[in-house]
Amino acid sequence: MTVFAPVAAAFGAGNVVVVKPSEVSAACSAAVGKLVPKYFDPKVAAVVEGGVPETTALLAQKWDFIFFTGSPTVGKIIHQAAAKSLTPCLLELGGKNPTIVHSSANLEVAARRIAYGRYTNTGFFCTAPDHVLVWSEVKDAFIGHLLEAIHEFYGDDPKVSPDYGRVINHRNFDRLVRLLASGKVAVGGQTDAKELYIAPTVLVDVSPESPIMQEEVFGPILPVLEIDSVEAVIQSVNSRPPALGVYVFAEDASVVERILDATVSGTGCVNECTVQPFVTDLPFGGVGNSGMGRYRGRAGFEALTNTRGVMYHSARIDPALRYPPYAKHPLESRIEAKLAP
Repeated sequence: MTVFAPVAAAFGAGNVVVVKPSEVSAACSAAVGKLVPKYFDPKVAAVVEGGVPETTALLAQKWDFIFFTGSPTVGKIIHQAAAKSLTPCLLELGGKNPTIVHSSANLEVAARRIAYGRYTNTGFFCTAPDHVLVWSEVKDAFIGHLLEAIHEFYGDDPKVSPDYGRVINHRNFDRLVRLLASGKVAVGGQTDAKELYIAPTVLVDVSPESPIMQEEVFGPILPVLEIDSVEAVIQSVNSRPPALGVYVFAEDASVVERILDATVSGTGCVNECTVQPFVTDLPFGGVGNSGMGRYRGRAGFEALTNTRGVMYHSARIDPALRYPPYAKHPLESRIEAKLAP
C-alpha cells in the first residue's frame, strides 16, 4: 500500500520512478526488488534495496520529486536533503492519532472499529488510533465492548490466531514492552520475545504524562484516558503536534463539528478510524509533524504532476495601447485633442 499507491500515481502522471522499499520490512523489500523488474519496463521503474547508505546515496542525486512514507524524524532528514536542490517533497509521516468516544456514541460499534484499527497489522498502521479519550460516564461500558471485540476477533488466545501478527523486529518489540508500564492492563499484556509477540492490549488509568503518551505507539497497545468535556478534548488534541487523523465517535453532531472545527489534523473520521486512506476520493496526507502534501486518487495525480501553464494568443490584433511610451500615447493625444476647447 505504501509503495505502490504512490507508484501508481507517478505512472498515471507520466513519470518514471525509483523505488526504495524500507529495509525494516525485509521480506517486503525483497519481494518488491524481485517483482518490479519482472513486471515493469526497467526504463520506467527501478528498485534500490538497502539501508541508510543506499538512502543517503539516493538523496545525493537530483530528483524532480521525492515521495517518502515513514517517521517524522526520518522525514526531516529527507526534507533537508531535498532542500539542497529545491526538490519538492510529499512526506506522509505519523503521529498520535487521538480517538474521541463521546457519551452519545454507539459504544459497541465504536469499540469494534477502534479495535480493528488498533490491532490490524499488529498496530503498524500510521492511521491507527493512537489513544482513546472517552467520556467518564461511558468509560466502563466502552472498555467492556472493547474487550468483547478483541475476543471476537482473535479468540481466547490471540497468539494462535491466524489473523493476528507479530511485532516487526526486536527494537520495536523492546520499545513497546517498555510502554506497557504506562498504565494498568485491562486486557492483554502478554509478551514473548522469542516470537516477537505482544498480545492485543488495552491500558487504563493512563496519565497524560506517561511514556506511552509521549511518542507514537505504532503497535498493539491502546491507552484509554478519561475525559469530561469537549473543551478538554480540544485542549488535549491541540497540546500535541497535528496528527494524521482525528477520530470522533459521537451521535451528537454539534460535538463532532465543535471538535473538528477547533483541531488540526491531516484527515478526520466521524464514527470511523484508520481506513480513510482506502477512500480514493479523499485526499490523504498529514500536516505539520505528520507530513505535507496529499495523494490518493486525483490528489495523487495532481501531486506528482508539474502543472505547466501555457498561454496561446492570436497575433492578428496587437493594439498599441499596451506598449510604451506611455506618457504621451497616440491615443491619449487624440483624446486630449478632442477634449480641447
